[in-house]
Amino acid sequence: MSLIRQHGSAPKAEIAQKTGLSAQAVTVIINSLEAESLLIRKDPQRGKVGQPTIPFALNPDGAFGIGLKVGRRSFDLTLIDLVGNIRATLHENCAYPTVQSLLTFLEKGISVLKMSLSDELAKRILGVGVATPYEIWNWTEEAGAPKAVLNEWKSFDFKEKINQIVHLPVYVCNDDTAACSAELSFGNPARFSDFLYIFIGTFIGGGVVINETLFTGKKGNAGAIGSLPRPMLNSEGQLTSQQLIMQSSLYILEKMLKGDGYNTDILWSSKEYWGDLGPVLDKWIDQVADGLAYAALCSLAIFDFEAIVIDGAIPINVREKIVLATKLKLSQADHRGINRCEVQSGSIGAKAQSVGCANLPLLINFSQDHASLSHH
Repeated sequence: MSLIRQHGSAPKAEIAQKTGLSAQAVTVIINSLEAESLLIRKDPQRGKVGQPTIPFALNPDGAFGIGLKVGRRSFDLTLIDLVGNIRATLHENCAYPTVQSLLTFLEKGISVLKMSLSDELAKRILGVGVATPYEIWNWTEEAGAPKAVLNEWKSFDFKEKINQIVHLPVYVCNDDTAACSAELSFGNPARFSDFLYIFIGTFIGGGVVINETLFTGKKGNAGAIGSLPRPMLNSEGQLTSQQLIMQSSLYILEKMLKGDGYNTDILWSSKEYWGDLGPVLDKWIDQVADGLAYAALCSLAIFDFEAIVIDGAIPINVREKIVLATKLKLSQADHRGINRCEVQSGSIGAKAQSVGCANLPLLINFSQDHASLSHH
């Protein structure tokens, strides 16, 4: 199924050739997947000789996943089908996330999402993927939330509490790892097999893909580039360091804009258009690109990535400027002993975290990524 997803569709002979399975084994597997409505036959393709070949594709109605994204400023519920189409979505803004507001949102939200499917199709929902910031309680100052409220998350058991409401398997994952999984499954048009994925949200974060597979690391936190220490001089001129989060995140742009008297609601209410934010935005873009070029060089030195893929909860024109500025800064950097890599825009956009967490139940059931995801 991963192979068919990658190619859009494929006939049995091609699947046998690419997997190294016998034609008979492939036929048995495809027949059973077809019987379970996970695959559909496409129109026969006529070649020059012999019988026309029948390509098989994933059946969008074959399975569904629900994603719950706990953001630092909002909650999102998303229902996707087997090929990544969003079938329904719900969004709620909040000043900061509390346990109680999440449970209330979830209770009403799940039943609303299910209304978009027939009773028969609703039985094909495989689970709920939850994407949440890593150690959300550690970011009280940046999130602008009371410590006591964020501390509730410390003892909150997502699996247990959500399971009581939805009665479906629950899978929990870092929010940017989820976004990376969406790019891997439903984006990545250049078919990179190894890339560092960067997502610019309230805080910046990332994910890692190695050998066409999501690499989450032993504790599920691979690609946490927001915590990368950046060398800098303090006010006394001594060498110290600052995490990348403090330089290349959206909340920094919010601070900069507030300092210049702008209304910053637009940053959170619209991911398509921010209007004219003047030189403040240009300064932030330059600062973000500096941080991303640094993160790219560090990661290239450790793992020889083919590409750096940049996405975020930001308008496309802003993302393109960041990609161009990062490319330029990387091209001017000292590359001795390090291979150069592609720098590209992600293809899923602001909804990557939401689609990614809804994709978790599908990945765990139907892909080679299940081993690295299911134990977190």
